[in-house]
Amino acid sequence: MRTRKPEIRKHDFKEVSIGMTESQAVKEASRCLQCKKPHCVSGCPVEINIPAFIAAIRDKDYPGSLNILRQYNLLPAICGRVCPQEKQCQGSCILGKKGVPISIGALERFAADNGNVDGEPMTKKRSNGQKVAVVGSGPAGLTVAADLARLGYKITIFEALHEAGGVLTYGIPEFRLPKKIIQQEIDYVKSLGVEMRLNWVVGRTQTVEELFEEGYKAIFIGVGAGTPKYMGIPGENLNNVYFASEFLTRVNLMRADQFPKYDTPVKRAKKVAIIGGGNVAMDSARTALRLGAEKVYIVYRRTADEMPSRLEEIDHAKEEGVIMKFLTSPKEILGDDKGKVTGLKCDGMVLCEPDKSGRRRPECSGEEFVLKVDQVIMAIGQSSNPILVKSVKGLGLWGEGYIEVDEDGQSNLPGIFAGGDIATGAATVISAMGAGKRAARAIDVYVKGLKKSAVTG
Repeated sequence: MRTRKPEIRKHDFKEVSIGMTESQAVKEASRCLQCKKPHCVSGCPVEINIPAFIAAIRDKDYPGSLNILRQYNLLPAICGRVCPQEKQCQGSCILGKKGVPISIGALERFAADNGNVDGEPMTKKRSNGQKVAVVGSGPAGLTVAADLARLGYKITIFEALHEAGGVLTYGIPEFRLPKKIIQQEIDYVKSLGVEMRLNWVVGRTQTVEELFEEGYKAIFIGVGAGTPKYMGIPGENLNNVYFASEFLTRVNLMRADQFPKYDTPVKRAKKVAIIGGGNVAMDSARTALRLGAEKVYIVYRRTADEMPSRLEEIDHAKEEGVIMKFLTSPKEILGDDKGKVTGLKCDGMVLCEPDKSGRRRPECSGEEFVLKVDQVIMAIGQSSNPILVKSVKGLGLWGEGYIEVDEDGQSNLPGIFAGGDIATGAATVISAMGAGKRAARAIDVYVKGLKKSAVTG
C-alpha cells in the first residue's frame, strides 16, 4: 500500500497509508484465484465472503463489494486499516504458499472508501419489541449492536466516555485510523436505529440490575481492558512516566497534541523510552515523535522475531526514525532531586529456550547500561476495568478480572454476555468483532427462549 514520505509524515498526524488507486485495486483483485474452498475465509474471525467482495472489485462494482463486506463486517473501513490480515485471512491465502498473497486488507479498505453506499444495504427485520443493552461502544459492542438491530431488536449502547468508539477512538492514533473514518462507521450503526448514551458509566451511573429492571432482556458487556499494568520497578512514580493508555488517550481522544486549543496537556519530551513491543508500543513511539521528541527508543527484552506488533507498524516506526533497543530489559527509572525522569537503567538480555508463550525466554546477560531519557512510557499491557465487573454480584471472573464466558459469550449469569478484551484480555479489533458476532447470535437465541418460556408458562 502506498504511504506518505517518512520525513514528512513524522511531523504530523495525517494518515500514513494512502491506499490503493482504482487501477491498483482492480489489478490486485484480478489475481484472486476464486478458490472453491477459500482458506482466507476460514482465517477471518467475522467470516467475510472474501472471494465475493474481491470479485466485485475486479468487476468494478464497488458499491456491491461494500454491500458484501457489510453483510459480515460493520466496520470495513476500520478493519482494512488496523487488522492483522497478514496473520489471519491474508496469511491463509493459497497464493502466499509460493508467492505473494492477495492484499486482502488493502482491498477491504478500498471497497470501504470507494463503495459510497447510501442507505441500508441489508434488509432489516421489523421490530420484535425486545430491548438489549450493550455496555461499551468499541468494536465488540458496535458489532453486537448492529447485528441485533438488523434482527429487529431495540438496542441502546451505554458508553462511559464522551465520544463513542472505545479503543478505536482513544487507543489508535489519527495517523493510523482517522477519526472521520471511525465516525463514519459509528454513523452507519446509528442508521440502523441504535441509540447511544454517552458519559454513562454502567456500574456507577446505573447498575446492571437496574438495566434489567428497565426491561432489557439481555446485556452485552464490551468495556475492553483499559487498566494499565505496572512493571514493579523503582521509579515508576516519577514525574513524566506515563502509561500508554493514558498517553494515547490524552492525544487521541482529548487532543493534547493541539494544546492549548484543547485544554488537556501532555508533557513534550526530547528523549523518550517506550517499554514494550506490541502495537500500543509502536503507536506510543510514533506519537511521541509527532509531539516533537528528538529521540524515541523502543525498549524490548526479546528480538524483532518475537515482537507481537504488526510488521507494517514496525517498518513504519523504523522509517520514521524510532530506535529499536532489542534484548533490553528495564530495571529502574532514574530521576533527579525534583522527581523528574533522567534515565532508564537496563539489563542486556540473551534468549534461551521457548517459554509457555512459544517465544524464546529472555535471561539477563550480566550487561548493565543507562539510556538517557526524560520520559518513559509503559506499554506492557493492560488488565480489566474493575468498576463494572465488581458491581455485578456473582459474575464469574478469571485472571486479572476478566469475565469468564463460553464460546458464545455467555457468562455464568442469565442474560449477561461479554466479549472482546474484557473477556479475552488484550487482543485485536477483528477478534473482538468476531466475539461480538457470536454473542449476537447467542443473545438472539437466548431472548427467543425467554419469549417461548413466557408463552408456555
